[in-house]
Amino acid sequence: MPFDPVAFLNDLRRGRDYAGQLVHVQTVPARPSRYGSLKVRLSPAVSAALRAAGAERLYTHQTAAINAALDGQNVVIATSTASGKTLCFNTPVLEALARDPLARALYLYPTKALAQDQLGKWQALVAGAGRGIINPEAATYDGDTLQSSRSRIRRHVRVLLTNPDMLHAGILPNHRLWAEFFRHLRYVVIDEAHTYRGVFGSQVACVLRRLRRVCEMYQGPACPGEARGDGRQAAGVVFIAASATIANPAEHFELLTGLQATVVRDDGSPHGPRTFALWNPPFLDRAHTARRSANREATDLFTALAAGRVRTIVFARARVVAELLLRYGREQLRRVAPELVERVAAYRAGYLPAERRRIERELFSGKLVGVIATTALELGIDVGGLDAAVLVGYPGTVASLWQQAGRAGRGEDPALTVLIGLDNPLDQYYMRHPADLFGRSHENALLDPDNVYLLQRHLPCAAHEVPLTVGQDAILPNAARDDEALFGPGFVDAMIALENQGLVRYVSPGPEMGGQRWVYTGRDYPAQEVGLRDVAGDRFAILNAADDYRTLEELSASSAPFRVHPGAIYLHQGESYLVTEYNHDLRHAIVTPVNVGYYTQPRELNDVRIVRSLRHRRLPTTTAYLGRVRVRSQVIGFRKLQQFSPQTGVFDETVLGDAALEMPLVEYETVALWWDLPPGSAAETARRGVNFLGGIHAIEHAGIGILPLFAMCDRWDIGGLSTPSHPDTDAAQIFIYDGFPGGVGIAEKGFELLPELWQATLDVIQNCPCADGCPSCIQSPKCGNFNEPLDKAAAITILRALLGRKG
Repeated sequence: MPFDPVAFLNDLRRGRDYAGQLVHVQTVPARPSRYGSLKVRLSPAVSAALRAAGAERLYTHQTAAINAALDGQNVVIATSTASGKTLCFNTPVLEALARDPLARALYLYPTKALAQDQLGKWQALVAGAGRGIINPEAATYDGDTLQSSRSRIRRHVRVLLTNPDMLHAGILPNHRLWAEFFRHLRYVVIDEAHTYRGVFGSQVACVLRRLRRVCEMYQGPACPGEARGDGRQAAGVVFIAASATIANPAEHFELLTGLQATVVRDDGSPHGPRTFALWNPPFLDRAHTARRSANREATDLFTALAAGRVRTIVFARARVVAELLLRYGREQLRRVAPELVERVAAYRAGYLPAERRRIERELFSGKLVGVIATTALELGIDVGGLDAAVLVGYPGTVASLWQQAGRAGRGEDPALTVLIGLDNPLDQYYMRHPADLFGRSHENALLDPDNVYLLQRHLPCAAHEVPLTVGQDAILPNAARDDEALFGPGFVDAMIALENQGLVRYVSPGPEMGGQRWVYTGRDYPAQEVGLRDVAGDRFAILNAADDYRTLEELSASSAPFRVHPGAIYLHQGESYLVTEYNHDLRHAIVTPVNVGYYTQPRELNDVRIVRSLRHRRLPTTTAYLGRVRVRSQVIGFRKLQQFSPQTGVFDETVLGDAALEMPLVEYETVALWWDLPPGSAAETARRGVNFLGGIHAIEHAGIGILPLFAMCDRWDIGGLSTPSHPDTDAAQIFIYDGFPGGVGIAEKGFELLPELWQATLDVIQNCPCADGCPSCIQSPKCGNFNEPLDKAAAITILRALLGRKG
C-alpha cells in the first residue's frame, strides 16, 4: 500500500503530543511529462543506449540541452531534482565518443561520492550501446584512486570523473602527463553547479580558468560551433553545467567559467503529488520566549515515519545535529520498534569513503529505513525511492529547500516534505509567511572570481602550469590569450603583491614575441598548498586516543577552533568524544571517547576596523557604506548544553555551564556594509525609556539572521558588529560583513537591497510573539556577549526611523 502523506499528517494531529505544530500545508499537484525532439540523428549506438535506458523519448529540457551541446554551444541546465539532467550531458558526450575515437570528456562533481554514483550511471548507459562505441571506458580519479591505476587511467580512459580538488592539485599541475587527454578534450561537464558559490565556488572559478588555459595550450583558441572537414567538433571545448533552479543561471555560469552559455530551464519531467508541511515547535512558556527543541520535533517525526516503515531522509544543517538526531532516534526506536535500531544511520562529510559507500548501498537497497544526513546527501546520489524528507531548519536557500525536498518521491509516487522551523529570524519569518516561501523566486548564487586574496593563491598555480601573459604570447602561437582579461580586474593588484613577495617573476619575451610574461619562481608546485574548500587551505586531523591515535576524521583548519577546541564534545556516528588536546602548529586535535549527557557550543568575539570605503548611498534617513574592513575574530569560550536524557526522556537542551578559552586570534580583510544611525535616534530611545545599545545590537543580530533571504548564503557565513561609538567614525554604527577573507559578495548584495533588508528585519522583530526578544528574532547563537544587551522595543524604534516612519 503506497504511503499517504495526508493521512500521516492527520494521524499526527490526533496524537497525544500534538500542540498545534502544523502551521501550514501546501499541496503541489502532480505534473505530466512533456517531450521534445532532437535536431540531429544520433549514432545508432547512442540511440540503442537510450532505448535500453528507457529514454527513447526525451523530455523538452533534455532535447534542448542536447541540441545546444551538439551544436557546439556551452549549456547550463537549471531544472528540478530528479528531472533527468544526467542524460542532458551523457548523451552529447556519448555521441562525441561514437563519432570520434579519440574524443575525451571531463566530468566534475563536488564530492567523491557523487562521482562514484555517476560512474555507475555512465556504465549502465554505455552497456546499452553494445559494441558500437570504441572504448567508452570511464573511471573516477580522486584521492582514493590507487597509485597503481593512475597511469593506466591517464592513457586509456576517455571519460574522467573527478572533483575540483583533484583537478586543481593533481591534474593541472601535471598536465604534461595528461597531454593526450587535454589534446582531445571535447566536453567539460560541471554537475551540481549551484553548489559552487561563496569561497569554494570562487576558488573553483579560478581552477576552471586555469583549465581553460591548459586546454588552449594543447588545442589552440576556442572556436565553438565551427566544424572540421571530417565532421568532428572544432577545437573549442564545450562546457555543460547542470544546476538546481537558481535565479541567475546564465550569470552564475559566466562567473564560474568566464564563458557565456545557453540556458535550459523549461522542465519537461513529471513528478507525483507532493505534500509540503511547515512544522513549528510549540512555545514552552506563556511569555513566548522559548520553543520546544526542534531536535525533539525531528526525532518524534523521524521515529513515527521509520516505525511505519516509511523510507525517510532527515536533513540536518550541521554535523553535530545529525549525530545528535541519530542518537535520539535510536533511543526512541529501542522503546517502540527495537528491530529498527540498526536500520537507521547518519551520513555526512567526514566519514571514511568505505563507510559512506556502505551507507549509500544500504539506503538504496532498502536495508536502511531511514538516514539522517547533512547536505552531503542533498546532491544527486541515487539512494533509491524515498517517501519522506524532514528538513530540520530552513536550509538557507530556496534552491537547497527544493533540492532536499526532491530527494523524496522520485518518479510519480506521492511524497511528503516537512520543514521544521528553528528558533531563528529566517525560519520564523517563513513560518509566519508561508506564501513568501512557496511563492518566492530563487536566489542569486554569489561568486567573486576577481577576489584579489583568492587570485594571490591561484595565479602562482597558473604560472606554474603555463607562464602568465598579458597580450600576445609567442610561446603559445595559437592562443592570443590575455590572462588579465581571463582572471578579471583583480589580476593586476594580485600580480603586484605576488611580485613583491617574489612568488612570480617578470620575464622579458623579446621583441619578436611581444606581450608580457611572468613565471613561477618556486621549485615546488604551489597547488599543493592551496585548499579549495577552506580559505586557509590546511586540513586539521582528529586523532582518536583510544585507537592508537588513528585519524577519526578531518576538517578544515579554519573551522577547527570552533569545533575541536579544548573541552569540546565532538560527535562521530552518534558517539561522543572529548577534545583533550588542540595543537595549532601540528594541525591536529586529540579526542577520547566519553559518555556524557551534554554537547558544546563555542562563543566568539569580533572586532572590525575600516580599511577604506568603496561606495556609499545617500538614503532618505541616513547614509550607508560598502567598503573593506579588517576583522579580528577569536573563540573566547564555550557553553555546555543538555542532551537528550534516556532516563527522563527530556530534550530540554538547557545550559549546564560556561567555560572560558583563549584560542588563536584569526585576522583577515573582507568586505562589509555599514550605516549611520538617524540623527536623534539615541535621544528618541532614551525618551521612550529603552536601551539604544540594546536596540542596535538587536538589529545587528536580526539583520544577519534575515540577510540570507536575499543572498544565497548562510547566517554563519556572515559576521557583524554594533557599537555606540566606532573608533574610525566616532559615531554609532552597525556593520555586517562577509565572514571570508576578501569577501564573496554577500555584504554587497545587502548594500544593494538595504531598505528591503531593514523592512524584513523590522517584520521579523515586531511580528515575533515574544515580549522582550528571543532566538526567533533578536538573540544569536554565536554572540560573544551572551546576547547582552538586547532591546526589542528599541530595535523597532530605530528600524522605523531608518525606514522614515513616525511613532
